Amino acid sequence: MSTDLTASNNSSVNSRYMDTLTVGQHAYLYYSLAKLEHANAISELPKSLKVLTENLVRNLDSDTVTPQDIEAMHEWLKDARSTREIAFRPVRVLMQDFTGVPAVVDLAAMRDAVQRLGGKAEQVNPLSAVDLVIDHSVMVDTFASEQAFETNVDMEMARNGERYAFLRWGQQTFDNFKVVPPGTGICHQVNLEYLGQTVWQQQVGTDTVVCPDTLVGTDSHTTMINALGILGWGVGGIEAEAAMLGQPISMLIPEVMGFKLTGQLREGITATDLVLTVVKMLRDRGVVGKFVEFYGDGLATLPLADRATIANMAPEYGATCGFFPVDEETLRYLTLTGRSAEQVELVEAYSKAQGLWRHAGDEPTFSDTMSLDMSTVTACLAGPKRPQDRVELSQVPQAFSLSRELRVEPSAESKKRLENEGGQTAVAVKQSLTSAQFCMNGNNYQLEEGAVVIAAITSCTNTSNPSVLMAAGLLAKAAVEKGLTRAPWVKTSLAPGSKVVTDYLIAAGLMPYLEQLGFYLVGYGCTTCIGNSGPLPDPIEEAIKKNDMTVAAVLSGNRNFEGRIHPLVKSNWLGSPPLVVAYALAGSMNVDITTEPLGKDPQGQPIYLKDIWPSQQAIADAVQLVTSDMFHKEYAAVFEGDEHWRAIKVEQSATFNWQSDSSYIQHPPFFQTMEKTPESVADIEGARLLAILGDSVTTDHISPAGSIKADSPAGHYLQSLGIEEKDFNSYGSRRGNHQVMMRGTFGNIRIRNLMLENVEGGETRHYPSNEQCSIYDAAMRYQDEGVPLVVVAGKEYGTGSSRDWAAKGTLLLGVRAVIAESYERIHRSNLIGMGVVPLEFISDTAESLGLKGDELLSIKGLNDLNPGKTLTVVIESTDGSSQEAQVRCRIDTSNELTYYQHGGILHYVIRHMLE
Repeated sequence: MSTDLTASNNSSVNSRYMDTLTVGQHAYLYYSLAKLEHANAISELPKSLKVLTENLVRNLDSDTVTPQDIEAMHEWLKDARSTREIAFRPVRVLMQDFTGVPAVVDLAAMRDAVQRLGGKAEQVNPLSAVDLVIDHSVMVDTFASEQAFETNVDMEMARNGERYAFLRWGQQTFDNFKVVPPGTGICHQVNLEYLGQTVWQQQVGTDTVVCPDTLVGTDSHTTMINALGILGWGVGGIEAEAAMLGQPISMLIPEVMGFKLTGQLREGITATDLVLTVVKMLRDRGVVGKFVEFYGDGLATLPLADRATIANMAPEYGATCGFFPVDEETLRYLTLTGRSAEQVELVEAYSKAQGLWRHAGDEPTFSDTMSLDMSTVTACLAGPKRPQDRVELSQVPQAFSLSRELRVEPSAESKKRLENEGGQTAVAVKQSLTSAQFCMNGNNYQLEEGAVVIAAITSCTNTSNPSVLMAAGLLAKAAVEKGLTRAPWVKTSLAPGSKVVTDYLIAAGLMPYLEQLGFYLVGYGCTTCIGNSGPLPDPIEEAIKKNDMTVAAVLSGNRNFEGRIHPLVKSNWLGSPPLVVAYALAGSMNVDITTEPLGKDPQGQPIYLKDIWPSQQAIADAVQLVTSDMFHKEYAAVFEGDEHWRAIKVEQSATFNWQSDSSYIQHPPFFQTMEKTPESVADIEGARLLAILGDSVTTDHISPAGSIKADSPAGHYLQSLGIEEKDFNSYGSRRGNHQVMMRGTFGNIRIRNLMLENVEGGETRHYPSNEQCSIYDAAMRYQDEGVPLVVVAGKEYGTGSSRDWAAKGTLLLGVRAVIAESYERIHRSNLIGMGVVPLEFISDTAESLGLKGDELLSIKGLNDLNPGKTLTVVIESTDGSSQEAQVRCRIDTSNELTYYQHGGILHYVIRHMLE
């Protein structure tokens, strides 16, 4: 795939590293790692770090990337770690619709700003290739019927009409921006099967320059693409917007955990069993913030789809990514999925020339290593609440029972005795299993504690893998032939990540059997795994609520946190697709499916899992039916969409026609008053404290997420528009409306503002009135009064997922500065990207300064700022006394200072376009 990227050509600085690669009849230019001064030493680097090294060499400009950055990659080998921060420029960006909508809203607003300031709106386009895949909005409203897919699609289009019309406008308006319409597949699987190229081509003048395919995505499971030797991971919206507008992403050179795979999986063991084992091992070891790179001769027997399953779940084992080097299996998969012969040849030649090819016996230098003999992997699930909680299949009933135990505190006298005896001070009490009668379709049933009420073959984790999908189909076939049926209380669904899945299940003759067990196609997209599981049948919901029952879901996804899958389902289990089918038959987590029957045949004979589990040979034979023609067919018109998508009418216009009455898409105010020349940065005088926060306040505390409560500021706003609570939808679906999002900022029900005593939730105190009110209401009052705001916090401010609205909402509330004891790296960067200055206490804390919240703060030295500068905060108390605190400006680089001086990264980009 080629694109007319016009990234800066730094040939005067780095041309000495250029070389020519001839493949067939084509000559390509590339930046050769072999030409580096320490090329021999760099050959020992992990292959993932070689990709980063090439990125630095190609973008060397002696400003954002210096020769010292490249030298640091060589220096990394001394200790296999580094504290140096580098600038990474991915060649493309991947988005899904929830996180992509606000980014496109910002692009549309930038067009308005450029036009208002005398430029041409058409100047505003992504500079890097951007693909947005609409995959997060379909819900399983209807299931277990031939009409399920069509009905769910109709409801999806009705719910999301405003958002989709906006994205349709973006699709036809922006260059370098493509939209994969709803009903096509999950972004990660579309990326793996079609978008990813492993080696990227771009035109620079008359030359074709090739480089490693790299990306960032606005979904944490972007990491799945690392299976193809493509380095990529999930980021927040601000980083993604910066990347698509040609700005670098700052990152520390990571530590790399080498994970050695040997042996091969035994008969009856699936890739899902393998990944759940890997997740537990890596989570127990601790790899947060690190790369994991897989190596070892076991890779020779590991199909690419199995690698994708492992790479997908990098967020679950905590790593930035789980990288697989390029080898023969990579080429085989590229060929199978319809990439051209020329592209496959280029991947092989380039990977070998750059030292990115995996050879047998490779042993790069890693920060640390661990290993797994795949022949030792056994069948398992993960649950009931976390993906790293691996449970042997035979131990699932016991694990379910343990998860329901109550911890009861004994009396003071008993507690003292237990402590003296060295025993536990709390006693586990087993709860008895409750059951409830319910009637459905004229039949009476007994719903028991531990019943499986959701069995979902869903998500990109497993549906990219034909071996486990075919295994599910073969198991279903054997079950139907033996007369088994699903338990009547199980909501079943099949939501593949790609249309190719249903093609090969049909080709293998397995779809009818899956359908007979209730696994009808419900949609192509993220469903149960992200909580879009839809409602349970009314009688079942009523029985669960009335009896407060603990019921279960089994899904082939990657996340099973409590409350995520369905609000009424407390026990959630991850497993392979064939095990999802097996539990739909058993209908309960209390059944040991390794020794107890799944059901009985028409003659009353028990049928066990071993009686219907397909052999490896049968699975292999079925997988052979997957052909390149299927991929060619499904991706031939991938951007065109179905009749619903094509029927969306949008006007041809360079700028978006904002609708004032829209509750989903609103014109954000970020650029509405900006001028061509930035105002000089001034000191902050007479600021009020909006909140005083403690340690480890996360972006989940700051950024609005989940459901919108009727009595919240966002709920009041929606009701003022005439929207009923049942139609509020979620904060995620309304990310394109700043009016909703700013009202939810700092609104988490668990956030604690230390300006108030014993109060949880987004409350503060307004001064000088001394009135308690919501943080949003106080911020608007201060805004009307012309008073700037400051937030003070403790250690590790902004930890957790990188959420763009944690920074955007902070700015829109009128916060000019955050003063914390320490920051999470990405949130610190995001604050700067939105024009909010992050400051760090040098020796003081909010507690040592005795801050109560009624003080006035002035920050001196902002008018003459440089990276890392020490500034003075003057604190005036209500009694007339004052004190000073020294803080360090956490604008760490000249690049970041430039963004801040412009009022934010997007303001800088707009002015750069106007020059």
